[in-house]
Amino acid sequence: METKKNEFEYSERTLKSQRFDPRLIEHIVRLAEQGTPRRELVKTYGMHSHTLGKWIVSLSSSLKKRKRYTTAEKRSIVRAIKGGMTVNAAVVAFNISTSTVIRRWVKDFSDENMEISVPNPIEMRKSPTLKSENAEIVALKKALEEANMKNRALNTLIDVAEEQLKIEIRKKPGARQSSK
Repeated sequence: METKKNEFEYSERTLKSQRFDPRLIEHIVRLAEQGTPRRELVKTYGMHSHTLGKWIVSLSSSLKKRKRYTTAEKRSIVRAIKGGMTVNAAVVAFNISTSTVIRRWVKDFSDENMEISVPNPIEMRKSPTLKSENAEIVALKKALEEANMKNRALNTLIDVAEEQLKIEIRKKPGARQSSK
């Protein structure tokens, strides 16, 4: 029997209860890191998918350095999921370790509106320090500016929704109510 450069000698398992050769385990993990589909590795080497997952977690060099994702990165991945991408496709596309991480992000960010991130409006405090009229005018101008910015953001959201969905959301001026 010829041995190639990539092949090596390892002891075959004769029983299912017998342990895998450690050299074979390292070889299988390397194949998984190089992009060989896990399903193919499980079928070829006769192991359970959970076993392969445990080996990859414990031996993989790329997983030993856990990547920290910023909130903006998490939101963009969640936006992609809500836009129609599957969780498994996102795992591959964004090189994330497991789908559980993405599902947790989707759950965490489900309360937020992903299209607009408008900070909570600052409530104007009624304190004795704002006694002068100039300070009150400045505070009112700031509140007006924030309200105008929110209004522009909502109008932009409606415009984008009308363009993408090809339906009119805003009422036409002078439109009558239906007779139903």
